[in-house]
Amino acid sequence: MVEGVPKVSSENVLVSLPPDLPHVIVITMNRTATMNAMTPELRDDIGKVMDYFENERSLWVAIITGAGRAFSVGMDLGAWLKDQSSGQLTNYNDVKSPGRGIGSISKRRSKKPIIAAVNGYAVGGGFEMVLNCDLVVASSGAKFGYPEATRGVTVAAGGLPRLVRVAGRQLAAELLFTGRIIGAEEARDRFRFINAVVPADQVMLTALQFAKAITANSPDAVQSSKTGIICAEQEGGLDAATGAHVDSAETERMFTGENISVGQRVRRKIPTTLIISD
Repeated sequence: MVEGVPKVSSENVLVSLPPDLPHVIVITMNRTATMNAMTPELRDDIGKVMDYFENERSLWVAIITGAGRAFSVGMDLGAWLKDQSSGQLTNYNDVKSPGRGIGSISKRRSKKPIIAAVNGYAVGGGFEMVLNCDLVVASSGAKFGYPEATRGVTVAAGGLPRLVRVAGRQLAAELLFTGRIIGAEEARDRFRFINAVVPADQVMLTALQFAKAITANSPDAVQSSKTGIICAEQEGGLDAATGAHVDSAETERMFTGENISVGQRVRRKIPTTLIISD
C-alpha cells in the first residue's frame, strides 16, 4: 500500500506511485476473473483513492487502467440481475443519484487530469468511465461500445451525452441503437475519443509519457484549463463558458499563486511533440 493512500477493501484495486513521476498516481482495477466488472465494493474502493487524489496537493495526474483482458466491462451482470430480481433496485437508485457514477469515475467532476490506459474491452459502464477521462490511450486490440440495448437497458451514467458531444448525434446513435462494438482505430479516426493507439505493451508507457508532459507544466494552469473544458461542456454558450472558467476557484488560484510568476520568469523550451510508438 502506498503511504498516505486510504486502505481499500481488497486486492481488487491496486495503487502505485511511479518513482520517477512523483506527481502521478496509477489506479489499476484488478478483478481479472470478471474482466473488471464493476461491483459496489470496487466502485467504493476506486472512489476512496480518487477522493484522496483530488485532495492531495502533491498529486496532479491520475491514470486509471485495468489488469488482464479488459479495462472494464461495466456493471457486474450477476449482481445487476440479483438486484433486479430482489426488487431492491439498488443499481437504478445509484444511476439516479448525483454521485460519481460507474467506478466513481463516469460522473466525477475532477479538477485534475485523468488518463485512461485501455487494454482489451472497455464496454458498457467501462466505456462510460473512459469517456469521462481527459486523455485516452488504447492498445491496438482494445474494444469499445455500448451493448446495453442488446440487454434491455440504457446508458445512464454520463456516457450517453459525452458520446454525442465527442462523436455527434448520428455516430452516437449508431453505437447506442445497434450495440455494435468498435476497435481502437475506428474509435480514434471515426468517433474521435482516443488520443493514441499503440501496441499493448506500450499502453502504460504512453500514458506515463502524457502524464510526464502534463506534470512538467504548472499544476495551477493545467487545473484551470481542466475547469475551462468542463465549463465548455456544461455551459450554454461561449460567453457563459468563458465567464464560468474565469470566475472559477482554479483560475483565481492560477492568477494569484506563485506558479504564474515563476512561469513568466523562467525561460525553457516548451515541449511540442510527444513520442508515441507506432
